[in-house]
Amino acid sequence: MSGTPGAPDALDLAALLSSRVCHDLINPVGAIVNGLEVMDSSNKAEDKEFALDLIRKSAVSTSARLQFCRIAYGAAGSAGTQIDLGDAQKVARGHLEDAKTKITWNLPHMLLPKNRVKLLLNMMVIAQQAIPRGGELVIDPLGEGETMGFRIRAVGQNAREPHGIAEQLNPENAASVTAHAVQPYYTALLAQACGFKVSMTKEDDAVVIATA
Repeated sequence: MSGTPGAPDALDLAALLSSRVCHDLINPVGAIVNGLEVMDSSNKAEDKEFALDLIRKSAVSTSARLQFCRIAYGAAGSAGTQIDLGDAQKVARGHLEDAKTKITWNLPHMLLPKNRVKLLLNMMVIAQQAIPRGGELVIDPLGEGETMGFRIRAVGQNAREPHGIAEQLNPENAASVTAHAVQPYYTALLAQACGFKVSMTKEDDAVVIATA
């Protein structure tokens, strides 16, 4: 780990990340269960149609979240594996893009080391939190090739820095890491592994998360 006093060890970090993933999956999986209960308890055609629609949408959401989590938090292959940015774009759109939030992806189609791609996806999670009412995430490269960094501009109404995130992006603040705060801390660890730090700044109607 980082060697910071109070930082979670490998087992604690794995447990915290697992809790985070479970939290992300509870709602859509719970909706599937609710839909099945409606199917079992009602013979009305309109109720069954509502339940099927709920199950269908929730299953799609669950699948998208799992595919995203597999790359953003999981091993996604053995040590030294590279990940296609095209695959990263696909899972990011599936999980983060919806009727309220659009993604403008300005990165080249290429392979990057897995930790660099994991860093990008985790930065996008943080950026989405900066526009709670929706908006646009603009993803730009910083530099080129395998040493590429990233700049994400979260633009939207009432764009704001998520409470406490800036502090949690500093690995030196590891002692206060909880299941709720583990994702930005994990982002900071990924940045550190790639030779970066992650900064967050407010710019008019946008919040910018970038590597440096």
